[in-house]
Amino acid sequence: MAIKVRYFASLKEKLGRDTDRLDFDRVMSVADVWEKVVPAQKMPENTLAAVNMEYVALEHQVNDGDEVAFFPPVTGG
Repeated sequence: MAIKVRYFASLKEKLGRDTDRLDFDRVMSVADVWEKVVPAQKMPENTLAAVNMEYVALEHQVNDGDEVAFFPPVTGG
C-alpha cells in the first residue's frame, strides 16, 4: 500500500521538501504517518492534518491511495 504525503507553508520550508511517498503494510494513523516520514522531528503542536482534502484527527486511519497533508497552525494578527 502507498500514500502521498504533502507539507504546506512553514512545514514545507522547515523540512526542505513538499511531498513524500510512503509505502506501508499495516494499518496506520495520520500521526503514524508523520513518525514514519519525519522520524527526526516531533510533529509541531497544533499541526493540522487532512486526508483527501478533508481535515481529520491525528488518530484517523489512512488507506491505500490516500493523500495526507500537514499544515502548520494558522496564525493571524
